Amino acid sequence: MSTVSQQFAEFSSSVRFQDLSEDVVAAVRRFVYDSVGCAFGGVRTHDYSIAEKVDRTLGGEPQCTIIGSERKANVLSGAFLNALAVRALDYNDIYWKQDPSHPSDILPGIWACGELVDASGEDVVVAIVLAYELEMRLCEAAFPGIRERGWHHATLTAFAAAAACARVMGLSAEQTAHAIGIAGSRHATLGCVTAGKLTMMKNTVDPMATQAGAWAALLAAEGFEGPEHVFCGKEGLSDAYGPDWKLEILTDGLGESWRILECGMKAFPTEALTHAPISCVLEIAAENEIAAEDVAEVRIQTLVKAADILSDPSKYDPRTRETADHSLPYCIAAALAHGRVTPELFDEEAIGDPRVRMSLEKIKVSANMEFEAAFPEIQRCHVTLDTTDGRSFEKQIDFPIGDPRKPMSAEQMDSKFEALCGDEVDENHRTAIRAAIECIGEVSAREFMNTLAVSV
Repeated sequence: MSTVSQQFAEFSSSVRFQDLSEDVVAAVRRFVYDSVGCAFGGVRTHDYSIAEKVDRTLGGEPQCTIIGSERKANVLSGAFLNALAVRALDYNDIYWKQDPSHPSDILPGIWACGELVDASGEDVVVAIVLAYELEMRLCEAAFPGIRERGWHHATLTAFAAAAACARVMGLSAEQTAHAIGIAGSRHATLGCVTAGKLTMMKNTVDPMATQAGAWAALLAAEGFEGPEHVFCGKEGLSDAYGPDWKLEILTDGLGESWRILECGMKAFPTEALTHAPISCVLEIAAENEIAAEDVAEVRIQTLVKAADILSDPSKYDPRTRETADHSLPYCIAAALAHGRVTPELFDEEAIGDPRVRMSLEKIKVSANMEFEAAFPEIQRCHVTLDTTDGRSFEKQIDFPIGDPRKPMSAEQMDSKFEALCGDEVDENHRTAIRAAIECIGEVSAREFMNTLAVSV
């Protein structure tokens, strides 16, 4: 009997562009558009600049485009740096079932490997759909999620990235299974990167997993072998990361529907579980003309994991972008002070703004077990805001903006893209990028990446 990785590899190598419905291809366009915008914003961050400087020092064969730059780097550098650019602002897509993930972190691995072999636009689209498929199924397969066991979801990304990079390179089913085994058996990420005080590693571990997937595909293409029992065998994923896995989720019903249609987007550059509370507070403040100085207390009822991750003691004194965008008190305080939550509110000066920091201790966060029981079908949040003059306002929502059941509008996506591009990406380049995305199945990997070769 074939292993789980072999079964997925057989499916992966058999999928063709013609098997995808128009709504699936349209979803690819939306996520690529969103990811490119995030990348142009991400290349301006301090952590990206450090990584890019190191890569320049190391040098290498100029094989692949670096987004936001006119230089090229080797394929592994391209996979890593472009993935870090997409991820750096914590503004790209989000899927959360048993585990959270950001499948678009894998796109730069596909682009780099695709550019290396000059893959067709159709093969790039298929690889993107497969990246979402395996990544999202992996998030659903562990009970409880691996995050509850102390591991980070980048552990899962390595498997999906390997499969997707293998597909865009045209590897056989056998080679694909080996690539999955290579990446999955050597890339495990500790959950400490998103626990307590956060560092630059919070946004870097998934790009490293994407790079590992690209590396695995390159090795497998040359005949390198990896364990085909990496999911289901002795000391494989389900054995080492127990207790309970439903591995059939990884293969049951493949091709009958597509997970990419169930993935969400981010309306705010923050940890996903902050979005519903932010939306509630912004609506209450706007509807009732409430300023930060008017607020006596904000009480937020949310999920257990949100209360645990987003309001531990370190989150009441954030000093870095990474801690601030995972701090529910900071996100709410920023929303009250500025009437918005946008990327520039997470730089060092903004984080230290006295008008924001005065509200941190006013934010009270508690877990609601009824909300927890309803998750992930709904992501309910309840906010009560008390003012200094004795008024009280309440709001409850089940889905934040960007959830597939409450998607961002075309206008909202355009606004996000324009803001992230900034003045450095001129209108001609924006028009070329949009045109390439619109006919995404007809534009080769190299042609597409050439549209992103603009200095930011």
